[in-house]
Amino acid sequence: MLMAHPAVLRNLVEQYVTLRTLHAEDGGTEVRRRMDDVAYTLCVSTGTRDVDTALVAARHRLPGARTMDDSVLAT
Repeated sequence: MLMAHPAVLRNLVEQYVTLRTLHAEDGGTEVRRRMDDVAYTLCVSTGTRDVDTALVAARHRLPGARTMDDSVLAT
């Protein structure tokens, strides 16, 4: 599986968190579409199927993450 660069993952996580904080899901069509696009890109970039798992996986791959502890990702 291809791995997204940590800078790309950090940017995607920041965008998603910002949109969620601003309650984009309750916003206009364009804002909801942007949030959906970021969520989809996060999922594709991390090889996951839902945005919550994608956020955990992305944060796990960022510099400073505890790479030896993958218990959160265990199925």
